[in-house]
Amino acid sequence: MLASLFKRRQHPSLFGLPGADEEAEPQPPTRLARIVARDRIWLTAAPTPFAEDDIAEDAFARYVAWQIDEGCGGLVVGGAMGEGATLSRRERLRLIEIAAETASRRAVVIVATGTNCTRESIERTEAAQMAGASAALLATPYYNKPGQRGLLSHFQEIARAVDLPLIIEIDPARTAVDIGPETLTQLAEIPNIVAIAHADGGLASLRKRGPSAQPNSAHLCGSDDACAQFCLAGGSGWISSTANIVPALWSALQRAVDAKQWDRAMLIEMALQPLTFALQRESGAAPLKYALSLLHPWFSPQVRLPLTPVAAETAREIRACFARF
Repeated sequence: MLASLFKRRQHPSLFGLPGADEEAEPQPPTRLARIVARDRIWLTAAPTPFAEDDIAEDAFARYVAWQIDEGCGGLVVGGAMGEGATLSRRERLRLIEIAAETASRRAVVIVATGTNCTRESIERTEAAQMAGASAALLATPYYNKPGQRGLLSHFQEIARAVDLPLIIEIDPARTAVDIGPETLTQLAEIPNIVAIAHADGGLASLRKRGPSAQPNSAHLCGSDDACAQFCLAGGSGWISSTANIVPALWSALQRAVDAKQWDRAMLIEMALQPLTFALQRESGAAPLKYALSLLHPWFSPQVRLPLTPVAAETAREIRACFARF
């Protein structure tokens, strides 16, 4: 039954990009921000393929093309699944260039540019914009753990410095920093902060923040096991890792949510949960890369230290999930 859902599709207009029958026209960031705030946003957390100790550029271009052909509307480059913490400036910019060139306005390219240094975050975001990024993903500052006033000032300074739509990522498990409801409300008043990505619990996070989680920004789920429920509760979309492995099926989930076919959406989400949990068995990109290497021999499962290849138990679980499909 699930096989019938693996169908290619033309993605709808998103982030101001033209649909299949629309003429491409430049979209200024201000208009882009309004579109993001209004429409649903479906993004895939892209991994970074390596060859020896360098980026496998041909493999990354091939991966981006495959994702878009299967219905992906947007990719997050250089984030946690992209091992962004281990990328050099040159490598990060090259990934953006490859993704933007391959996408060729068929999909958006979001680049993770947030650090725990405001000045460096601004420099990375400016460089990402110059390299062709559609928007930037900003994690909360880690390690130095600023308070709410510091968080607000940090994001305000970045927003003032760049003319690019910004998505703020809340992920206390990685950064040890959370953003309070009052701070979120203040951030929502900044025009180019267009979305909040909740990597800190998905549905529970959205319910916890409630109405104070301002309507001016989109809210994205970062938990693949609860994306449909998140949207049913008022969320605007997601950033998914599992979508890397089953992009066409994830597109079917997107269409079901768009049509408010919640029973169908829940069915697809439940069917994918064994794979989702297998990919979450170990932290980091190793399980995702191993799964992609099973699908595509040209995609290497190699990760950079301090990450290590998947354990044998994780590999067996992922292979067992593939057998079900």
